[in-house]
Amino acid sequence: MSKTIRTRFAPSPTGFMHVGNLRSALYEFLVAKSQGGQFILRIEDTDQDRLVEGAVEHIYQTLKEVNLQYDEGPDIGGPYAPYVQSERLDHYLPYAKQLIEEDKAYYCFCSKDRLNSLQESSEFGGYDRHCRELDETEIEANLKNGKPYVIRQKMPFEGVTSFKDEIFGEISVDNKELEDQILIKSDGYPTYNFANVIDDHEMKITHVVRGSEYLSSTPKYNLLYDAFGWKIPKYVHLPLILGKDGAKLSKRHGATTFEALVEQGYLTDAIINYIAFLGWAPSKDEREIFSLNELIENFTISGISKSPAVFDYAKLDWYNEQYIRLMSENEFAAWIKDEADKFFGDSEYDLELVANILQNRISKKSDLAETLDFVKQPDAFNPEMYFHKRSKLTPEVAETVLRAVATELKELEFVRDKIHPAIKNLAKELEYKVGTVMNPIRIALSGRQVTPGGSIDLLLLLGKKESINRLENVIAELKNYNLKQ
Repeated sequence: MSKTIRTRFAPSPTGFMHVGNLRSALYEFLVAKSQGGQFILRIEDTDQDRLVEGAVEHIYQTLKEVNLQYDEGPDIGGPYAPYVQSERLDHYLPYAKQLIEEDKAYYCFCSKDRLNSLQESSEFGGYDRHCRELDETEIEANLKNGKPYVIRQKMPFEGVTSFKDEIFGEISVDNKELEDQILIKSDGYPTYNFANVIDDHEMKITHVVRGSEYLSSTPKYNLLYDAFGWKIPKYVHLPLILGKDGAKLSKRHGATTFEALVEQGYLTDAIINYIAFLGWAPSKDEREIFSLNELIENFTISGISKSPAVFDYAKLDWYNEQYIRLMSENEFAAWIKDEADKFFGDSEYDLELVANILQNRISKKSDLAETLDFVKQPDAFNPEMYFHKRSKLTPEVAETVLRAVATELKELEFVRDKIHPAIKNLAKELEYKVGTVMNPIRIALSGRQVTPGGSIDLLLLLGKKESINRLENVIAELKNYNLKQ
């Protein structure tokens, strides 16, 4: 086997890329690239019943978007092509027949009805090895008559199969617990386990990196390696990813596919950075923000934990915020444009202004609509918002201030360089602090205490006509309230 580290990502094209699949791909990429090795993509489509149209193209697109560039794969070729299992069917049966010839495997002709009855029997938890020692004459007759069959491996009755995992250490399984596993199914396709071993051997995979749910299956893989006399690769089983409730991450926890996370407004780099930390940490660096190249430089297998990782959307939000803040103003504006276009619809808006208001105030792109919802409709009038002891703001003061502001704005050109100095001068004339003037403007325009952007931002965002209209509506509300006091 080559000394070059070779890992593979071998997804089944059964849907969108789940967070767990993407983390496996990332770790497989990092295990290889951190040691100057090669990362291979292989499509495992032996389960024909679960294939989803377009899923293979989705796998290509996702890996491209997250920049996990593979050295060999179905769409780029390589020395061990083809890299799609359904195109490698002629590879598997000869190996299975080799094991039959060496008395390490056998033809099983049991019907589905018989196998189903075994599952219902209290005596057998699985297959009872009924065909394991069939007479050669019976086997030849069954084959000649075209009787359906599967090929099963002869598993040992006694002893223990052990292996060392790079994360979980020594793992042992009693051989008596292992059912004679199927290698070739009745449709001629190899089983997942069998094809996996054959392909990994032929493609010279040195490190098998996958989820810890495969730990219990690994002895079956190793017994196949032993049966052929092949060198067993190193195993790196990754910790589970759980939701915050402690259950395995699933759709009920929210968006769990890469595509859904992107649609919600998470940046690709932030997703990858966060997923890298779902089960791994650098040994000497306490930073949490790493580019993909920095992950390659710092990644070590020893940094992977065996403890389950918890997928926390609040933490993902934090990562996304860091990457949003690192974007240039132009990059951020371009990124939110589609969301802003959808929010404002046919209304004209200033994208640069919107970007300036939001860049330090949202966690993900989809927050735009909720953050700016007051633009379409301010919250209901609440006089309690116009009390602020420190700035000496009261509803009476607010009414006076807003009347003066509305009058002033009607005469102004609606640009920042005109509005801001005018309001500052107005505060001076009224003998109030600037904040005492600005705060009621912001509250009146939005109907809320906390807003993205200050008073001038909101005035420009709403435009002259809408701003003055909202101010006058609140002035009327304040007048009615003050008269009742």
